[in-house]
Amino acid sequence: MSKVIWKKRDLSKNNSLEKELGVPKLISELLSQRGINDFESAKAFFRPSLNNLHDPFLMNQMKEAVIRINKAKLNNEPIMIYGDYDVDGTTAVSLMYLFLSNFFENIIPYMPDRYKEGYGISIKGINFAKEKGINLIIALDCGIKAVENVRYANENKIDFIICDHHKPGIELPNAVAILNPKKSNCNYPFKDLCGCGIGFKLVQALSMQWDINFDIVTDYLDLVAIATVSDLVPIVGENRILCYHGMKKLNETNKPGLKKFLSLSKSSINTSDISFKIAPRINSAGRIDHSLEAFKLLTYNEIIDVEKQFIKIEKFNENRRLIDEETTKEAIKIVENSKIKSNTTVVSSENWHKGVIGIVASRLIENYYKPTIVFTSSGDNYVGSVRSVRDFDVYKTLEMSKKYIVNFGGHKYAAGVTVSKSKFNEFKNEFEKIVSVQLKSDQKQRVFFYDLELDLKDITLKVLRIINQMSPFGSGNSKPMFKTCRCLIKGNPERVGREDKHLKLEIGDNNNNSFRAIAFGKGYMYDDIKKSDSLDILYSIEENSWNGESQIQLKIKDIVVN
Repeated sequence: MSKVIWKKRDLSKNNSLEKELGVPKLISELLSQRGINDFESAKAFFRPSLNNLHDPFLMNQMKEAVIRINKAKLNNEPIMIYGDYDVDGTTAVSLMYLFLSNFFENIIPYMPDRYKEGYGISIKGINFAKEKGINLIIALDCGIKAVENVRYANENKIDFIICDHHKPGIELPNAVAILNPKKSNCNYPFKDLCGCGIGFKLVQALSMQWDINFDIVTDYLDLVAIATVSDLVPIVGENRILCYHGMKKLNETNKPGLKKFLSLSKSSINTSDISFKIAPRINSAGRIDHSLEAFKLLTYNEIIDVEKQFIKIEKFNENRRLIDEETTKEAIKIVENSKIKSNTTVVSSENWHKGVIGIVASRLIENYYKPTIVFTSSGDNYVGSVRSVRDFDVYKTLEMSKKYIVNFGGHKYAAGVTVSKSKFNEFKNEFEKIVSVQLKSDQKQRVFFYDLELDLKDITLKVLRIINQMSPFGSGNSKPMFKTCRCLIKGNPERVGREDKHLKLEIGDNNNNSFRAIAFGKGYMYDDIKKSDSLDILYSIEENSWNGESQIQLKIKDIVVN
């Protein structure tokens, strides 16, 4: 595993919050690192208001989208809701389906089969719409590059409304409306909504047009919060407002399927629970079977149906986990057996499960910290999942390699790519060549950022409770991370978890300050820690409640043994 550098985040000097808010200095410094340096910005941060959501009609072509849906409503047209098979797409389809079903007799959900159709708008999906007599498809979290397939739909008298947040190409599909803040001619003030977030803005616009109480519309924010956190879009600006209120809605949700997810946590669901408990389960349906199975769980009303569906999703997730672990072992073996030095990790197999290659690519980044692609066979092509390292735009790298590529799409840090088997080696060489030129030396080194260096005496329940009010945490508003050096080990460390992967510790100092700590994935350090004099630790702080008492626990991210 690559060595990690610890680096302190930049701190603004223009900060008067310690006096204005009456908070400890370390809290004012944490806020300053998030660009919050005065009372008004602090108020907006701690109390995000739905009144500050942007007018959805500021989004280019929102008016055209609403007019077309109004026409469908007037004529009682059936509508297909077409979405990607990941969490963002599944929640977006669920949101739009639940909302429009209140006003339309025939709303048909559709998500492509990952294996038979692949990502995005498929000819099979359009043909299905044609068979059902559908003349309007609302695409969510996909479609921005489906120029040819939307043209095929137009030839069959099928209109498209595209709600997508991915980067547009030079040519846009001939849709009735394309809702995407990243379009060059879109002046919408916030550019980083996820696909489900854009779907929500369409629902918001429709509710304004149809004079629907906005409180009814906010019932769908639980789905928006799940999508926003899962898709790793920045939880700042409008996303923070949506996610803040969405997390509240999630914890009091009236959706039976989401209530089953709440049972996975002993306390209130937080963004970490979404990332590690909810999102993998929703994703597992599309990885192992079909994403419509997750859609059913999110939209069913009958408790008996929900119970059966949840059991099915749990089996998918367990199956996914086993396949993921086995594939990761095989991929690591391939890398370890390779004698070639490179700036990239590109591995392939004829037999790997397409549903887990994205997870495996992320695991390889953890191990080797290089721009990574994991490929598996699909007919005459290899399909790959691409992941990148800090500040390196892998999407641009694919653009520069496109003469060897059948198709690709995605983001700066994650993408999908299809390469003909006949050009696979040429693509690998080109990808390595471009990365070797573009990748800067500091991007080859994994960096863990921390906010502040603390003494253990600075950690109090008051500080922790203010930090908790800074949630929801995620991309763009990460949970505060701290560094403390020369910590003493109180008592004996303990290996815990499956295969003794984790460590339980008690961390202290010479002034009778001590805290329980958990270090996930650090079980391999047990012997070194037992022999050590002291530890430098990188950690976040959390509240651990037991028998009605609250205690602070340190969640250790990294350890240096002294």
